[in-house]
Amino acid sequence: MNQPNQPAVQSPKSSRLAVPDLISIGIFTALYFVCVCVATLVSTLIAGAGTIFLPAVAALICGPVFMLSVARVGKFGGITVMGVVIGLFLFVSGHFALSFVASVVFPLAGDLIARIGNYKNRVTILIGYVVFCYGLTGPILPLWFMKDAYVASLEARGKSAAYINDLFSQISVGSFFVAMAAILVCGLIGGWFGQRILKKHFVKAGIA
Repeated sequence: MNQPNQPAVQSPKSSRLAVPDLISIGIFTALYFVCVCVATLVSTLIAGAGTIFLPAVAALICGPVFMLSVARVGKFGGITVMGVVIGLFLFVSGHFALSFVASVVFPLAGDLIARIGNYKNRVTILIGYVVFCYGLTGPILPLWFMKDAYVASLEARGKSAAYINDLFSQISVGSFFVAMAAILVCGLIGGWFGQRILKKHFVKAGIA
């Protein structure tokens, strides 16, 4: 016989992405894209180096969106899907295939890192966010590693020689390491800030 007042047994939460999860990811991806657009506008105000510092600026301001996404979804694949969608948009909008590759590799790596802590550990989530932020390097990496192809694409789009020379005046080995280091620093700051302002959401999600 069933015991009276016996608590009902709850089925364990599925670790696979469901339709509601995909809807949430779509919403957060849209919000992330809006933040990237804002970062693009801000980066254009950085004298002489707006293009190469776009991923760093985005890393600084996109932290809250990423952290809220992890708190709401908290399943493997959520971070990866967000990166892939952004990568597809970049590729369709005319960027090199490298932009799509970076948008898959780095978000996937970030997803795997956050998974180590079962999406419940602030440190692994923060590290995952920093790695995820490098997914936006796809559009700028050709500046260093595919210069001839990049110049040809600019010429095909009608850009003047003065514009091209000004753009590549900031491209050097030193600027590469500065740009990559800026993403690291801004990712740590932006991710930490996102965790701080979403502390209540983290508590509800059981993230420690």
